[in-house]
Amino acid sequence: MATKKTTTKDEVAEVKKLIISPRITEKASAQSSANAYTFVVEKNANKKDLMEEIKKQYKVTPKAINITNLPRRSTFIRGRKGFTTGIKKAIVFLKKGDTINLS
Repeated sequence: MATKKTTTKDEVAEVKKLIISPRITEKASAQSSANAYTFVVEKNANKKDLMEEIKKQYKVTPKAINITNLPRRSTFIRGRKGFTTGIKKAIVFLKKGDTINLS
């Protein structure tokens, strides 16, 4: 008789990627030359999980990770009031010889 495999919430969360995308801005580009790379991450991401994800995905070991929450902001465009989306970003610091290819 075949058994049915069920997945738990932990297994589903494990499959989901924490890193959404690299954050490409002027400041992030300048920091990447100093071995600091910036990523947009999920709202529930923490330093420990991000460190494991970067080890798996990019095959480098981070020296340190800083996480910042950027809140949503109100804007006024074309006569209408709106909001920009808030994000959570992580700045990953690497050792001197390590690099991450973001393209």
